[in-house]
Amino acid sequence: MIRLLKSRTDLALQIGRLKQDMGKGVTDRRREDELREDVRSLCRELGMSESLGARFLNFLLNESVSVQSTGISTHMDIFMRAKSLEAQGRHIVHMEVGEPDFAPPDVVRGSMTDAFDRGFTRYGPAGGMPQFRDALARYASKNFGADVSPSGVMVTPGGRFAVYLAISLLDPGDEIIVIDPAWPAYAQCAQSSGVKVTTIHTDMAGGWEPSAEQVKEAAGPGTRMLVLNYPNNPTGKVLSAHAQDEIVGAASDRGLYILSDEIYWQYAKPGWKSVLGSGYDKSIVVQSFSKSHAMTGFRVGYAMARPDVIGSMVARQAMLMACVAEPVQYAAMQALGADTDARSQTIMSRLDVISDMAKKMGLEFVRPDGAMYLFVRIGRDGTRLARDLLERGVAVAPGEAFGDYRDYIRISACQNEETLIKGMNIIYGNLGNRHG
Repeated sequence: MIRLLKSRTDLALQIGRLKQDMGKGVTDRRREDELREDVRSLCRELGMSESLGARFLNFLLNESVSVQSTGISTHMDIFMRAKSLEAQGRHIVHMEVGEPDFAPPDVVRGSMTDAFDRGFTRYGPAGGMPQFRDALARYASKNFGADVSPSGVMVTPGGRFAVYLAISLLDPGDEIIVIDPAWPAYAQCAQSSGVKVTTIHTDMAGGWEPSAEQVKEAAGPGTRMLVLNYPNNPTGKVLSAHAQDEIVGAASDRGLYILSDEIYWQYAKPGWKSVLGSGYDKSIVVQSFSKSHAMTGFRVGYAMARPDVIGSMVARQAMLMACVAEPVQYAAMQALGADTDARSQTIMSRLDVISDMAKKMGLEFVRPDGAMYLFVRIGRDGTRLARDLLERGVAVAPGEAFGDYRDYIRISACQNEETLIKGMNIIYGNLGNRHG
């Protein structure tokens, strides 16, 4: 079996290289569906458990995806290369990561000392400081359209870890649905947990709009969770309330968990609403202080769900890392009361600036409804362009990091307008006269 696995892995690597040369994506949903049916049929013929066969197939498919994804550049690859160039004395315009250039709210500055003086320096409950969970429950009940109890909230070291904990509720061999283009961490967390990812592909022509029918079609016997992310990273798409309700209804009909990553909620035009407002009891909502309060380095986020679901996630967090640092929790608790409206307006204004410039450059895109990015089609290999731009002093994210979007790049609006204009002009100069 090990020899056969080695042979299969070698073949997967060769196939992956061919796909990259041909400009094809890593996954092929049609072929995967055919394989699943073949495996189910063979299991019935042999009198073997179909669920066991499905888990084994998902393991093989995940290994193939992992092998074939080697070499795909992400925004963090570009970010780390940019940092290396800066260490050599180069000036880089950072338009690759979603890190607001604002300072955290002023109240955070003194809160760390205050935490020390108040004795918040010890081990704490794995789910978070009780007073912080209380404050988060009140904050959520005020802003997200649903009554949230403290037992339905937990504090995590950033939103990414909350995503991981939610996905870890599933069993190896289970499947989740991710709507592309998507933040890479959803697939990464799933694959590390032995969970297979099924993608729903959306496109610019359709306004990046998924449908309830697509969810129904993508949900198979082994599907346990649907991942939503609105406002979306990287497109800035916000679903209408009607479209979101239909999708939640489709997930509910199949009994799926909904993992809703809503960390960009404060950067959205009117019309956004939290999945919590749907009242669906298998919803898990992730939030973070990284974007809303410019506290990226503090690594503090939170998750909201039914108390029993939160209890399971807390148990996993206790096993992996005991608790989030109390001084950080205390600082975030103080930041909850800060007024961040002006920051949200600033980011939306910056998005308008780069959108207007991109339009004049002749780039193809859908004007974002929120978040802090512009996802543009450039008509050439986005990874090669990202590497070329980095040598010219601008860092952008390659589109292939977010799915089968090789001729796209993601541009972040997290710098001041003067810097963004400089970066856009460098992008324009590198693209040449073919774009306007």
